[in-house]
Amino acid sequence: MTQHTNFSTRLDDLQKRVQTAKSAVQTAATESEAQLKERIDRAQSNLDQSAQNARQETSQAADSARAKWAQVKADAAAKMSDVKANMDKRTRHMDAKLAANDADWAEADAAEALDFADWAVDNAQLVILDSIHARAHADKLAKAADNS
Repeated sequence: MTQHTNFSTRLDDLQKRVQTAKSAVQTAATESEAQLKERIDRAQSNLDQSAQNARQETSQAADSARAKWAQVKADAAAKMSDVKANMDKRTRHMDAKLAANDADWAEADAAEALDFADWAVDNAQLVILDSIHARAHADKLAKAADNS
């Protein structure tokens, strides 16, 4: 399997994950509070695991490019709010205005996360295209060296 094929497969996997996330969000809008809390617990656990993996990648990364991306992932994970803690705090709100403000902040966080995801996809596209160009150039030079 060539690296190009691997990128295509990973983009397909990413597309499936986006579709799964979209479906989960649409379903969550109709769920009971208990179901929503369970869904949030699972999502928070997945995010926590991803953050732990990113921290491990950062500490294990040998080359600068891998270390750079691992650090970006670790930094992004560190900036994510603890949704479960926010949810627990939210249930103690008795004031409608405070609850509305909390909802506004949560919606703003969601919008920022989507903006970051959008940037990450654009960035991935650029870096993948660059890697394809770099591999084509290396292959061209190797072929020229073999012919001389």
